[in-house]
Amino acid sequence: MRRLVLCGLWFATIAGAADLAGTWRSEMQGRGGQPNITTCVFKVEGNKITGTYATAQRAFPIENGAVDGVAFSFQTSDGFQTPPRITEYKGTLNGDQFELTTVILAGAPPRGFGRGPQGPRAFKKVSADVVFHAPPELTPTHKAFPPYQPISPNSYAKTPPMGWNSWNKFAGRVDDKSVREMADAIVSSGMRDAGYVYVNIDDTWEGQRDKDGNITTNEKFPEMKALADYIHSKGLKIGIYSSPGRKTCAGYEGSYGHEEQDAKTWAAWGFDYLKYDWCSATAVYRPDEMKAAYEKMAVALRATGRPIIYSLCQYGELNVGEWGAGAGGNLWRTTGDINDSWRSMSTIGFDQQIGREIYAGPGHWNDPDMLEIGNGGMTTTEYRTHMSLWSILAAPLLAGHDVRTMPDFTRDILLNTEVIAIDQDDAGKQGTRVRKEGPEGQTLEVWKKPLSKGVAVGLFNRGPEAAPMTVKWSEVGVTSANPKIRDLWTHRDITNAATEYTVNVPSHGVVMLRVE
Repeated sequence: MRRLVLCGLWFATIAGAADLAGTWRSEMQGRGGQPNITTCVFKVEGNKITGTYATAQRAFPIENGAVDGVAFSFQTSDGFQTPPRITEYKGTLNGDQFELTTVILAGAPPRGFGRGPQGPRAFKKVSADVVFHAPPELTPTHKAFPPYQPISPNSYAKTPPMGWNSWNKFAGRVDDKSVREMADAIVSSGMRDAGYVYVNIDDTWEGQRDKDGNITTNEKFPEMKALADYIHSKGLKIGIYSSPGRKTCAGYEGSYGHEEQDAKTWAAWGFDYLKYDWCSATAVYRPDEMKAAYEKMAVALRATGRPIIYSLCQYGELNVGEWGAGAGGNLWRTTGDINDSWRSMSTIGFDQQIGREIYAGPGHWNDPDMLEIGNGGMTTTEYRTHMSLWSILAAPLLAGHDVRTMPDFTRDILLNTEVIAIDQDDAGKQGTRVRKEGPEGQTLEVWKKPLSKGVAVGLFNRGPEAAPMTVKWSEVGVTSANPKIRDLWTHRDITNAATEYTVNVPSHGVVMLRVE
């Protein structure tokens, strides 16, 4: 009996390994309703797996792959991260399908991923002729860039840009009508007069290229020049979106090989802002070419003669703060995408901006991603914290809600001119954390931001219960014997607090002060 069992195990091991070889495909819905397709191509020798793991944007060689019966595992390494992101995948074969779970072993998680296991994601075996990736998508054909040399600033964005972006609310549903209506609401609500002047169209506006290679719009945007003229007639500015790769995040036409041509088109349409999203560029460029790829578009934008704010959206990879301004950027994303939750917002804002303040200043800003205020996933208290923290961080303030139906409590948060003034302060200093107390995820934190006159102070309670907090003026750099203190959310002056101030801060809440 023992010999029969061992023989059966041996046969299962060999059969599992043999059945795993080949091409496997997983399809899910991605950005803008476009298919999110991942492909595995496995080669099996004995119990060793090699091959390729490929997303819509990029292909990774399989490393440390092994199969044991119907169970298998492998790893990939992403050199665009510093240090490289090591990802482990585990699966169990079940006939012509399997499911993969994903764990980040080292490096920062990709956009939208946490640290824990991700998945499972289902794969089915397919014939090689239906692999998603066309050969040009995976084979770099560009000419080598000359050695990267930083360029001088463009003199724009002396304070962090403010406005609205279509993605958080509309994603792939954005169209000409919704953008016009949002512009109208930005004016009528008072947002324009408070400083929210950019109306930015994100992904899914793109059509095909004409016979001369010029980018066109799809049916959702019948006449982009007319739309830009309408936005300008409202005393607003307009932004657009593209990618250095062949495709955008949602699978639409990117700017690869047409950088100068696209820049001229956007300038002719009358655009004032470009968000340039890395996405499929990883299928074209090596990590050491990222700087030059972004700089290429910066040079193209400047050559048009039109003042265009340039936003680098590459998720903080390769320590972008060290070179983003030199590549021509006015702002650059520091992390993966935000979502409308306390966990996402607080992790990005509190934990992932530490130390980045050295890269921020007039004309060049760290961007922790767009505001989620008003989208419904957080409480009013949490949205107030969101607004306060982004302002202390001197972050761009790009709203992403439906301005047409904005309730009063959302308006009160976004139009708090005293808090906006902290974000837009002429000194251009990004705030820093002064003190952190308590267990992880439940901390009480004191933050400060030097201002052209005085200092902004944020008392943040990340815990589950209200708690008293005290700040000593000496620890935030205030030297005045009798400082002037203003609570920016209650809009009242604080008295009898010559050396320190104690206040009860609600759970997930903030008390924000201006001290002079």
